[in-house]
Amino acid sequence: MPEPYDVITMGRIGVDIYPLQTGVPLTRVETFGKFLGGSPTNVAVAAARLGRRTAVVTRTGKDAFGDYLHQALGEFGVDDRWVTPVAEYPTPVTFCEIFPPDDFPLYFYRQPKAPDLEIHAEELDLDAVRAARVFWMTGTGLCAEPSRTATLTALRARSEAQAAEDGAARAAGTPCATVFDLDWRPMFWDGSQTAGHTSTAPARYREALAHATVAVGNLDECEIATGEREPHAAARALLAAGIELAVVKQGPAGVLAVHRDGTTAQIPPLPVDVVNGLGAGDAFGGALCHGLLAGWETERIMRYANAAGAIVASRLACSSAMPFPYEVEHALAAGAVTGAVTGTGEPGTPGAPTETGATGAAP
Repeated sequence: MPEPYDVITMGRIGVDIYPLQTGVPLTRVETFGKFLGGSPTNVAVAAARLGRRTAVVTRTGKDAFGDYLHQALGEFGVDDRWVTPVAEYPTPVTFCEIFPPDDFPLYFYRQPKAPDLEIHAEELDLDAVRAARVFWMTGTGLCAEPSRTATLTALRARSEAQAAEDGAARAAGTPCATVFDLDWRPMFWDGSQTAGHTSTAPARYREALAHATVAVGNLDECEIATGEREPHAAARALLAAGIELAVVKQGPAGVLAVHRDGTTAQIPPLPVDVVNGLGAGDAFGGALCHGLLAGWETERIMRYANAAGAIVASRLACSSAMPFPYEVEHALAAGAVTGAVTGTGEPGTPGAPTETGATGAAP
């Protein structure tokens, strides 16, 4: 069997069409940039930037934008072998507006249905999913069939494999995590937002939590998953649902991480002048995977992930803005995101002027 992947993510992919002008509504934007997008795909890119072997399980349209996404994944070093086309549906496109420091409206074009919701359970490479050192899935993958069944099938395969091999893996010191990114997007669920909130989504989330070892979400997402909004209460509820590590993101208040072993880390945000908060959560996720794989203690993981997210918040794009290890280390050493790491994310790019604000989430 081939060497296991460090990280396999599963879920959304699409093309981000971002304005190259900030503080301007879409009605007045004249120039745009095209980028790889989709939260779990960005997480795979972020982990790859940090030196991890990654792959993504998703689907695109059978169109030029789908071809572009394959090309971009290759350039970022993310394996695209499980990215397959769906002839019936176009590749999704997402637009945003950029009003620093904290207003980044998103406009999703995923109609009549996004191809990444057409992942079928019988097409999954479950051997690879079981073997991956970290498997990352999202709440959006639970919003519709056949993606819901496919996501739960992958989770069950992970859960069964971990139950069978847990003792040997722990004895060998091999990290193994199944991460549930709570990723609450009410517009993706059938029916009204209220109906999704009160019935279908919480039940689906509870079903998935039973198979995860790590849960990551902001306060809104934690409330959907647990009914709790106060950070410590939400973390306790996530642990009670069966996970080992609860990560509650609180925006300007920082991040709370609580481990089943009693370890707690409350980490303040890293100072940053925000350009675009979209993508910060995905950089946080890729860095979280990196820290879990490295076997770091919880506090160190959270500080590293916070720094990675802050760096991306200082940049315009998402996928191409993901930081390299030297950039994260520089931000940690400086205690803030400085001009040395506020470029585009590509090696050798200079810093750029930024606005003020706090980190945010990703499309």
